[in-house]
Amino acid sequence: MTNADAIAIERAAGVDEELVSAFRRLVPQLSSSAPAPTADQLREMIESPCTTVLLARARAGIVGSLTLAVFRIPTGVRAWVEDVVVDSSARGKGVGEALSREALRLAVEKGARTVELTSRPSRAAANRLYRRLGFVERETSVYRYTLNPAARP
Repeated sequence: MTNADAIAIERAAGVDEELVSAFRRLVPQLSSSAPAPTADQLREMIESPCTTVLLARARAGIVGSLTLAVFRIPTGVRAWVEDVVVDSSARGKGVGEALSREALRLAVEKGARTVELTSRPSRAAANRLYRRLGFVERETSVYRYTLNPAARP
């Protein structure tokens, strides 16, 4: 990577139009069914003591994000990586890896014993990255209960 392509990872500290616009651009690349968060929703995430919103910034602006959730449960401090997304223009340049490494560093700093994440099998590059970073696929069943009755099958 050249200096022109250098990626800086930072914590989102506040909500401005650049951040809202970045999420409007990034979220559809992650999910075709989830709307981008509003400014108020982004503010709620950033201000929550349980979540850290990491941003990947290049010369062109925000090119990726990752949300780290860290919380205490009876068996210890847990961490989850959620909604990792890298702009299509920045893929293959180490952005996802840089975001993930910073999330792992922060999870250790916050006392987490493990870090969990899920990734669809169709996201082959992401799955290769997670394995390369040391994540191990677990044999588990993931269940989802949809709270909105209108969205239930």
